Amino acid sequence: MPRDEKTHRPGGLVERHSIDFIPDSERHGRPSGLFSLWFAANLQISAVVTGSLAVVFGLDALWSLVALLAGNLLGGTVMALHAAQGPRLGLPQMISSRAQFGVRGAVVPLVCSVTMYIGFFASSSVLAGQAVGHLAHTGETAGIVVFAVATAVTAAVGYRMIHRVGKIAAAVGAVAFLYLGVRMAHAAPLGTILAAHHFSAPLFLLAMSLSASWQLGFGPYVADSSRYLPRETRPRSVFWATLGGSVLGAQWSMGFGALAAAWHGGGDGDEVGRVVGMGGSAAVTLLLYFAVAFGKLTVNVLNTYGGFMSVITGISGFRRLGPVGPRARALYVGAIMLTGTTLALLGRGHFLESFSTFLLFLLIFFTPWSAINLVDFYLLSRERYDIAALSDPRGRYGAWNVRALTTYTIGVLAQLPFLSSELYTGPLVSRLGGADVSWIVGLVLPALVYRLVARRDQGTVPGGKDGALESAVPRPVEVRSR
Repeated sequence: MPRDEKTHRPGGLVERHSIDFIPDSERHGRPSGLFSLWFAANLQISAVVTGSLAVVFGLDALWSLVALLAGNLLGGTVMALHAAQGPRLGLPQMISSRAQFGVRGAVVPLVCSVTMYIGFFASSSVLAGQAVGHLAHTGETAGIVVFAVATAVTAAVGYRMIHRVGKIAAAVGAVAFLYLGVRMAHAAPLGTILAAHHFSAPLFLLAMSLSASWQLGFGPYVADSSRYLPRETRPRSVFWATLGGSVLGAQWSMGFGALAAAWHGGGDGDEVGRVVGMGGSAAVTLLLYFAVAFGKLTVNVLNTYGGFMSVITGISGFRRLGPVGPRARALYVGAIMLTGTTLALLGRGHFLESFSTFLLFLLIFFTPWSAINLVDFYLLSRERYDIAALSDPRGRYGAWNVRALTTYTIGVLAQLPFLSSELYTGPLVSRLGGADVSWIVGLVLPALVYRLVARRDQGTVPGGKDGALESAVPRPVEVRSR
C-alpha cells in the first residue's frame, strides 16, 4: 500500500490530519452532524450557570429569557458564519486568520484563542469535577483529574470520536433536561416567577452580553468541526445546522438556569449540586450527575482539540513542522490538559464570580477577530483563499499584515470605554446606565475599518477567470454559495 493511503486511511477512528488541508477523497458527513455536536456542546451545566447570572445580576426571569435569546441569536449568527468556512477551505478555523493577519501576525489572535481554550477547559473541569466527585464519591479534586484524562483521550483520538461523543451527549443531555424541566414545572411557581417582571435596559443588555459572548466565544472552534464535510456542501446548510444546534442548546440550558435562579437563587458555589438536587430520588440523582459530567465532555474535548490546533498553527508560522500525527497530537493534548487541570485545581473556589468575569472580559478580544475574519472571507476574498500561501511568510499573505493588526488593536481598545466587568469598567458605562455594549462596538467598528483599509488589497485575492486558486491544492477551494 502506498504511504499516503496508509497514512490517510478514510474511515479510521484515529484522526491522521491536524492543521493540514483535508483532501476531497477524505471528506465525509452531513451538516446534521453539526447540529447534534453544537446542541450537545451548549446543552450543559456551564450554560445553566451563564443563564443564572442574568437573574443573579438583578434582571427578572421573564426579561432574562428574552435577553438571553436575543444574545444567543445575534452571537450565534456570527459564530455560524464562521462554520461555513470549514467545507470551503478544508482547514481548521484559526489558520484562516493568516489570510488577514499574515502567516506570523496570526499569532496575535492565536494567543487569545489558546488562552480561551485553556480557560474554558479549566472552568468546565471544575463543574464536571463536581459531578464526577459526587458520582464516584471521590471528592472534587479527584473528579477534576478523572474528567481531564477522559477529555484528553477523546481529543487525542480526534475528529470522528468527537462527533460520536457529541451525538451521544446530545441524546443524554436532552433526556436529562427534559426530566429536570418537568420537575421544575411541577414544583416551581413558574406563573408567579414570570409574572413579576420589570424592564431594565442596562440589565437587559448585560444579560444579552452574557449569551452573546457565550456564542461569539465559539467562533474560533466551528470550522474545526466542519472542515471534513464535502466541498460541495451548501453553506446555508452548514450555517443553519450550526446556528440551530448552538442556539437551541444554549437557550434551553440558559433559560433553565435563569428560572432555577429565580426560584432557588444562585451563587452558592455548588452549581452542580443545586441543579442535580432537583432530581428527587437517589438513583435519579446519580444519573443526573452522570449526565452533567458527560454533557461537559463534548465542549471540553472541543476546547482541547481547538487548543491543540491553535498551538500548532502558532508554532508553524515561525518554524516548519513535520507531519503532526496521532502521537504528536497526544503530546500537545496532554500539555493542554495538564495546564487546564492545574488552573482548575487552583481556581475552583469562587467559581461563579471568576467565570462571569472571564466570560465578559474575553469577549473584547474575539469580537474584532470575528469581524475582520468574516469581512475578509465573505466580502473581500469572496470565499477564496490561496491554501499554499497560508503556510508561506514570503507568499501572498506575507508574514505580518499591519493593516489587520492595527484594525484589531483599534477594535479591542474601542471597546474599553463601554466595557463593564469586575476587571475594568469603562468611563462611558455609567452614562449608559450601567449597560455593557462593548461587544456591539467590537463587531461593528472593526468590520467597517477593515473593509476600508483592506480595500486596496482586493487585487491580490486569488481566483482567475474561473475562480480557480493559485495553490497546491489539486482542485479549487472556492465553491460559490447558492
